Amino acid sequence: MANFSSFHVLLFVFITSGVAVSATVFTLENLCPYTVWPGILTGNGGKALGDGGLELATDASVQLTAPPGWTGRFWARTGCKFDSTGHGICVTGDCGGVLKCAGAGGVPPVTLAEFTVGGKDFYDVSLVDGYNVKMGIKPQGGSGDCRYAGCVADLNAICPEELRVKDQQNNVAACKSACAAFNKEEYCCSGAHSTPETCAPTNYSMTFKKACPSAYSYAYDDATSTFTCSGASYLITFCPTTS
Repeated sequence: MANFSSFHVLLFVFITSGVAVSATVFTLENLCPYTVWPGILTGNGGKALGDGGLELATDASVQLTAPPGWTGRFWARTGCKFDSTGHGICVTGDCGGVLKCAGAGGVPPVTLAEFTVGGKDFYDVSLVDGYNVKMGIKPQGGSGDCRYAGCVADLNAICPEELRVKDQQNNVAACKSACAAFNKEEYCCSGAHSTPETCAPTNYSMTFKKACPSAYSYAYDDATSTFTCSGASYLITFCPTTS
């Protein structure tokens, strides 16, 4: 998404053609066997949904309403500990040591759900910034292609040793992108590899893609990873069991 600190940039055009566009309802659902703390980053200087972050217990859900033209991303923070003032730290996805992310993105590696809504919506689940939890996006209602997008595989279980991020108990808490791990142009699609023609999938991104075919695996994975729908609401599930 534009203006975000991801390693890939998606630029979507919002066109209403004079047609009234309604607000979009996002339902965040946690099916993980542990609490997650969703982080929410709103683009283009817009008002933060849910104050930018909240706590979501196992089997709990919350609804957030976004205005037409909203663009932003959602991710799960894990292993968080916050005090009564909302300050603390998370093992993955931390956004500056606060419960309410206040315009800050999640520290990679994190699985991302990215949106631009209004008229024709664009959405994706991205592994370009790495992976920490399973995630799915299910359009509800709407018209058009409106397909499920997500990563329902446990990439932490198959993460190469050199990409692993471990918690204090030495468990794999997240899986880095190759770009974050090695900072080389061929993995980051930068420098001499900054175009689709010069930045091909790597063994690492192909491992992600094989496990999660409908998720972004590297910067130029648009063709099989960006989805569209019109007039829908969206169910965003952390740790979905199926697609």
